[in-house]
Amino acid sequence: MTTMKAAEKRAQAKMEFNAFLAECPSRQLLDRISDKWVVLILCALGGDDKPGPAGAAHADAPGALRYSELSRLLAGVSQKMLTQTLRSLEHDGLLTRTVTPTVPVTVTYELTDLGLSLHHMTRGLRDWAQTHMAEVLAHRESGDARTS
Repeated sequence: MTTMKAAEKRAQAKMEFNAFLAECPSRQLLDRISDKWVVLILCALGGDDKPGPAGAAHADAPGALRYSELSRLLAGVSQKMLTQTLRSLEHDGLLTRTVTPTVPVTVTYELTDLGLSLHHMTRGLRDWAQTHMAEVLAHRESGDARTS
C-alpha cells in the first residue's frame, strides 16, 4: 500500500469536487456563497462598507463588527435572515463569532482566513454590480419596451 503526500491528497480532492455533477457537495457551497446577504456580509466584514466610487481602492482593513453594526449596514435585511446567514457562515468556517461577557453581552463577527480569501472575490462581484448597474438597467428597460 502506498501513502499519499499532502499535495497528492489535495490534487485528488480537487478532482473529486466537480460542481457540474449533480451530487457534488460544492453545489451547496456555491448556493450559499452566491446569496446577496452573504456577499454583503463578507464585504462589510472585509472593510468595504464605506461608499466610494466604483473601482476605487479599498483602503479599509477587515475588522470585527457587532451584530447591530452589521444590521445597520445591510439595509433591508431581517433579523432572522441576518442571524441565519451569520450562523451558516460560521458553520462553514468563513467567520468567527466572539462573545465578550459584558453588560449587555457583546457579540462580534470577524472573517477567518478562509472567509477573507472569499471576500476578495465577493468584493469584485459587488464592484462589478455597482459599476455596471446603469448599463443593466438600460438593457432591462429596452427589453421591457420591446415586449410591451
